[in-house]
Amino acid sequence: MAISLRAMSYFVTALRHGNIARAAGELNIAASAVSAAIDQIEAEFDLTLVTRQRARGIQATASGQAIARKFERLLEEYRAILAETEDLKQALSGTLRIGYYAPIAPAFLPRILRQSLPDPGAVRLELEECDNIRAQDGLLNGTYDIILFVSEDVRPMIEYDVLIDAPAYCLLPREHDLARHTSVTLAQIAQEPLVVLNRPVAAAYYAGLFKDARRAPQIAAYASSTEMVRSLVGAGHGVAILNMRPRTDVSYGGDDLATLPIADPLPALSLAIAYDRSRPRRLVQHVVDACRAHFAHPDQDRSIVTSNLTAPGATPPGAG
Repeated sequence: MAISLRAMSYFVTALRHGNIARAAGELNIAASAVSAAIDQIEAEFDLTLVTRQRARGIQATASGQAIARKFERLLEEYRAILAETEDLKQALSGTLRIGYYAPIAPAFLPRILRQSLPDPGAVRLELEECDNIRAQDGLLNGTYDIILFVSEDVRPMIEYDVLIDAPAYCLLPREHDLARHTSVTLAQIAQEPLVVLNRPVAAAYYAGLFKDARRAPQIAAYASSTEMVRSLVGAGHGVAILNMRPRTDVSYGGDDLATLPIADPLPALSLAIAYDRSRPRRLVQHVVDACRAHFAHPDQDRSIVTSNLTAPGATPPGAG
């Protein structure tokens, strides 16, 4: 039978008072509970740890004194752990582990973290890009404190909030003929070589957009990162369909890019955030709230492409 921390506490208190009744009074329990704890500990060690004297209370044997000292150290360590855990729970410090399946998370996450953490030096950030499945697995097994992911095929045990619904848009070189239009159709896109973001969820989503189209697009290239897609488009390999846009219209290669909304009614992809809501640390809740506030602000519409985000002097589709 294991010895509980409660039994250790009863034993130590009884020996400190030298009296079971006085120990019970301090602990606000029945004297029989203290006596039972002593009996249990003696049985567990198969040693006589106290001598009971009807008129004079109890007195520890040499073995009882040695075990009481060890119990006291264990109880002190336990109380220290509880105090440190409470400090960790309440502090805006420590390690924050975020798993993200958000192709342009680098465009918004560093800014959110910098603005929401009052003392960045007190927090060690561990950010890991992963696919949608691994992000959810990582939250469930404790690898991540927070995940940013696409809310498709979400595990039943994961509670999440949608931060933003991002409609599909077309990415193309700034000097492309279609860049002069205010929007573009899937039929027009299908006539162009297509660069596809080849990531779980994303690739299937983009392929599904053309399932009812009369003409399937010609795939010019697959790339596993958004920036490679943008660089391939900027270099003239084709056009692409994406959902969230960074704050720059220049690729890594230095090429100018244009973004156009797609006129067809298409399903959006939803960027979601999830964390353990049952017992969140203050740091985790603080950053989650900052992410919600960031996307609730009207200025964050720059993360998505809608019909009102068009270039000056643009013309309607099919014009020119």
